[in-house]
Amino acid sequence: MAATLRLGSAPDSWGVWFPDDERQLPWQRFLDELAGAGYEWLELGPYGYLPTDAARLSDEVASRGLRVSGGTVFGALHRESEWDSMLATTRKVAALTAALGAKHLVYIPPLYRDEKTGGFLESPQWTSYDWATTMRAANRLGRILLDEYGVRLCLHPHADTHIQTQPQIERFLDGTDPEAVSLCLDTGHVAYGGGDNLDLIRRFSERIGYVHIKQMDPEILAAVAAEDLSFGEAVKRGVCVEPPAGVPNPATIVEELSGLDAELFVIVEQDLYPCEPEVPLPIAVRTRDYLRGCGLGASHQKT
Repeated sequence: MAATLRLGSAPDSWGVWFPDDERQLPWQRFLDELAGAGYEWLELGPYGYLPTDAARLSDEVASRGLRVSGGTVFGALHRESEWDSMLATTRKVAALTAALGAKHLVYIPPLYRDEKTGGFLESPQWTSYDWATTMRAANRLGRILLDEYGVRLCLHPHADTHIQTQPQIERFLDGTDPEAVSLCLDTGHVAYGGGDNLDLIRRFSERIGYVHIKQMDPEILAAVAAEDLSFGEAVKRGVCVEPPAGVPNPATIVEELSGLDAELFVIVEQDLYPCEPEVPLPIAVRTRDYLRGCGLGASHQKT
């Protein structure tokens, strides 16, 4: 059976990285433009950007013909001292996600470099103890989310985090419980870390629970390595590009995902922070049209 691929987008594609920032669009305009661009599915983005009252958010989403695919949260699984505060934050996001009818929580490790200044916040390498702590915490958190909220933890590899390269991704997957922890395959961040998306899809298909589809400019990736750029600086230089530019080739990703025996959300993400207000909408429309031409979109949506 071919996969049912549900096309959506996220605040990230409108230049939204933070709950509140003067350089970001008002959330009402984001939702209006998302719906106007022809997307049905919405990932919630940073907690606090959209309304956090479930009833209000449900009304805002439904009034625009949108549905929620999942929530998003940052958290430090490797810091034992922060477990309680991390869990409290994750519970809030999971509760909102579940109340909107979604069953996926995209979990992003904290960046070890500041998103705005590029300064190092901690060592870029985990110790063996850090890895063991992370995997133990992920299993525990994943079980809590499933048992109490009906929401699945989807770990998101990310640039400038301790889980970004393919060996790091594989180490995390090998050390965590498949029943409690899934992978959010972000194609752009895998490419940023030098990984092979098609190989991950083929060898870890049963662990992929959610997808972010994204492309990176290979010339800027080379500059990242040569100049030791932070992810924030790389984004400012335009490392994230709209399809079909950049790597990986989104058409091959869609083809490979379509062969899986699974139903998957495929959420468009193009990191644009910061950007001018008029920039995101035309890109979103062109991206939707391109991906539908690849077989991802209306004919594959399942309600």
